[in-house]
Parts: sequence; structure tokens; C-alpha cells
Amino acid sequence: MDLSIIILNYKTREITLDCLKSIFASDLGNYQIEVILVDNASLDGSVETFAKIKIPKNISFEIIENQKNLGFAGGNNVGLKKARGAYLLLLNSDVLLQKETLKKQLEFMQNYVQYHASTCKLLLKNGKIDPACHRGFPTPWNSFAYFSRLEKIFPDNKFFGGYHQGFRNLKEIHTVDAISGAFFMIKKEALDKLGFLDEAFFMYGEDLDWCLRLKNLGLKIGFYPQNQALHLKGFSGREKQDKKIKQKSDLYFWQAMKIFYQKHYEKQYSSFLNFLIYQILNYKIKQFS
Repeated sequence: MDLSIIILNYKTREITLDCLKSIFASDLGNYQIEVILVDNASLDGSVETFAKIKIPKNISFEIIENQKNLGFAGGNNVGLKKARGAYLLLLNSDVLLQKETLKKQLEFMQNYVQYHASTCKLLLKNGKIDPACHRGFPTPWNSFAYFSRLEKIFPDNKFFGGYHQGFRNLKEIHTVDAISGAFFMIKKEALDKLGFLDEAFFMYGEDLDWCLRLKNLGLKIGFYPQNQALHLKGFSGREKQDKKIKQKSDLYFWQAMKIFYQKHYEKQYSSFLNFLIYQILNYKIKQFS
């Protein structure tokens, strides 16, 4: 098996169907793939709908029903543990692939062997790049430059632009610190060294955590801009228009940022800076609780 695609569904039946259709319409060449769709206890008829889909002969398709919502990390880990491919792809249900997206990304991974994980260029509906697919790590300075909007004022400046690394040439293949879990391809051998997603992160942060753990192992992540997919966004999470869902998603985001800081940065910085950062994080968590 060349590629295992893991898709997590939670009450996004229609857009997940569109995602699946884009996979099934793909030109795969001679690659063998499997699609593992994990339903996070949607309880809205999603599973019954997915079970009726017509599957191409060259694609293996499996549906896994979780008995409760395990979050992004927990739900995807269920699929990762079942995966048989030499390469694994975390794919958001709101990503639509072009006809050759999968084939091109697999060829990229096979030709650029220095990379153990990679992403294509994710585009938003407005045609602009999804900034989450090309990121630095949220160090205290990078975060300050981003939230103070200094990055926006000086987007091409390396000193201020570390959060999204806009100083890099987005038209060329290069190494990037962090990519999005919306389209995250990784070698199985890298996963064996890395381990699964950290389930302390319920929603948000788990992809950043994975990327930093890869970097700590000396494994590189590649950005391949000549290959593209459409990231619709807005169907779940912080872009959702429903105020209750958005508030809960914002809560998960700030909780994730606190977990990430505790795990990776707390020991690197002074007690005074830690105090200031935890004051901000706790304030944001309380704001959305």
C-alpha cells in the first residue's frame, strides 16, 4: 500500500462527501491507496451516507465509528493506527483535491528524500495561500510579532515574520518549520520514530506539536508549492459563523496554546516571562470559557 489517507468527520457530512469525491476522481497513476474515514460520533446519519458511496476499484475504503468525540488528535490517531501505507496523509474534510494532487505529492516525497513530511500549497476560496500551511513555531517573540500585527506591517521581514515565514519564496520548494494538519503527508517510518498525535490537544496545536517533535528528531518538512489543493475552511472551528461553536473553538485554541507552551517552551524562558505569558493565556481561556 503506497498511501493511507485519514479523514476525520464530525458533523460535516456534505463537505466530507465533496472531499471524498475529489479523492475518488484523482489520477493516481500506479499508486495504491486506502482511505480511512473516522467518524467522531457525529450521530447525524453521516456514517450511513458514507457507506453508500460508490468506491473506485483501485481504492480501499474503510469507515471507523468512534463511540464518542475524541477530538482531532484522538480521532486521527484511530485512523493512523489502522493505516498500512508507506506514506500517510492527514486530510481535513474541508479540503478539495485537484486531479493530480495526491500523485504529485507522493512523487515529491519519493524524489525529495530529505523530507520526512510535507504539504502542498493550500489555497483559500479567495485564491490566497492558507497561512496555516506555511508557518514558524509560536515562540514568545513570533507570537508577539503576530498578535501585535508587526508581522502584517513587515510581512517580508525575517525578524518580524517568523510566525508565518512570509520572508521565504513561496514559489520555490523549501524546508518549513510547521504545516497544517489539513494536509499533512508523512512517511510511515517517520511516524514510527515520532509517535502519534498528542491527545492532550483536543483541537488545535497537535499539528504544531507534531512538527516541532519532527524537528527535534532532525527530520525535515517540505513545502511543495507547485502542487495545490483548496481549503474551504469555515465549516468548523474558529471560522464558523455559529457563535457558540466559534466560542468553543476559540477556547480549544487558547487551551492548546497553553499546553504547547508548557510542553515546549516553559523550561526555556525565565520565570518572569512565563508569568506574563500564562497571565495572557489564562485570561484568553477565561474569556472564552
